[in-house]
Amino acid sequence: MPARPPGHASPEGTKAKPCPICGKPSTKESRPFCSTRCRDVDLNRWLSGSYVIPTRPDEDDDND
Repeated sequence: MPARPPGHASPEGTKAKPCPICGKPSTKESRPFCSTRCRDVDLNRWLSGSYVIPTRPDEDDDND
């Protein structure tokens, strides 16, 4: 039987990954979070700008 990549549960089931917000086990309904509350907390962090994807400034933009 081929090995499963990390993070993929086996058919028999394994421990759920922890919620990235509070660390409790994630649930099937709210994966990768443990609850709708933690899903909402994460969404709020994205919408409020707490999470930022870093980028490099374009050199072309400086030459305008």
